[in-house]
Amino acid sequence: MKSYTDIEQSRKLSEILPLESADMKILPFTERAYRVVPIYDIAVCGREDEIYAWSLSTLLDVLPNGTDIVKEEADTENEKYMCTVGVKDDIISTFGNNPVDACYEMILKLYKL
Repeated sequence: MKSYTDIEQSRKLSEILPLESADMKILPFTERAYRVVPIYDIAVCGREDEIYAWSLSTLLDVLPNGTDIVKEEADTENEKYMCTVGVKDDIISTFGNNPVDACYEMILKLYKL
């Protein structure tokens, strides 16, 4: 299961969230492959081509208290996850194929509010 933001998500979140909130970095390994390392791994961090990334636990830390992620009962083989947050007497929900995607969509939605 996906445990951190992918490159596209990481680039978008870098525009929204403080970079200090990231706990991972994505580093190019080859032309088509990347590796993800903890941000405190100073032996490999500090390169110009690194991309900040967020793990699921860090995404949850960025979201408001009371954020819930639940696995939806699906009629199909595809699992769906729902992220819910209570905001201003309303409940906002987003969905994703995994918890990271559901949290990412929630951050985007909250950012637009």
